[in-house]
Amino acid sequence: MTRVLDLDDVSVVRNGNRILDSVRWSVDSSERWVILGPNGAGKSTILALASASMHPTSGTVEVLGERLGRVDVFELRTRIGIAATSLGRRIPPHESVGNAVLTAAYAVTGRWHEQYDAVDLERAALVMDDWELTRLSKRAYGTLSDGEQKRVQIARAVMTDPELMLLDEPAGSLDLGAREGLVRSLAEYAASPLAPGLVMVTHHVEEIPPGFTHVLLLADGKVSAAGPIAEVLTDANLTSTFGTPLRVSRDGDRFTARAA
Repeated sequence: MTRVLDLDDVSVVRNGNRILDSVRWSVDSSERWVILGPNGAGKSTILALASASMHPTSGTVEVLGERLGRVDVFELRTRIGIAATSLGRRIPPHESVGNAVLTAAYAVTGRWHEQYDAVDLERAALVMDDWELTRLSKRAYGTLSDGEQKRVQIARAVMTDPELMLLDEPAGSLDLGAREGLVRSLAEYAASPLAPGLVMVTHHVEEIPPGFTHVLLLADGKVSAAGPIAEVLTDANLTSTFGTPLRVSRDGDRFTARAA
């Protein structure tokens, strides 16, 4: 196993507010992590550090073996895949789905006059097939449903063959059918031996795909619990993290949580 992310005693302070407080956490390439916590817990800040988009106020962050503050982050970011609605908004609404995926090879969101090699075209076709986008390849991105746009965002991140994949609420805003379809696709991706280390932020345990192995629980910028899902995703830990009595149920590889 290769360590792809390591936070050692990391704190982030902005405008006098301590967003993260002495966080210690690491991810290996074979692990698939879910980050859970209430609003304001620090989940987005963790992703910003992991994507080399932010530096810690104190402590050390190593991403893919490189320490932030001692590495060219622009070069490092090319090795990281990130799928997020905020990034999806940069894709021109008139751009075709095929081009929206293909242009990830040049780290741009709209096709201009770039020339793509056959290997890029083949890679894009394969990725679109894997994420059920082939039939939509000529559709304009702006005409897609939320669920379809989420798939395009993930496909763009996969297109670059990243060494670390970050997913920011991939099932957020989706209806039940779209959510379940995406969870199934993410489970298949997580099961692939070719998939990189995965980190997914979500607000709901129902969105955890089968095959995800670990969970990080955050509250008030601190780690309240972290480790294998079967050991950490408990009534007591969720209750402590969210500050309200919760009961977790498991049905095979899927979870639900509700008020106790």
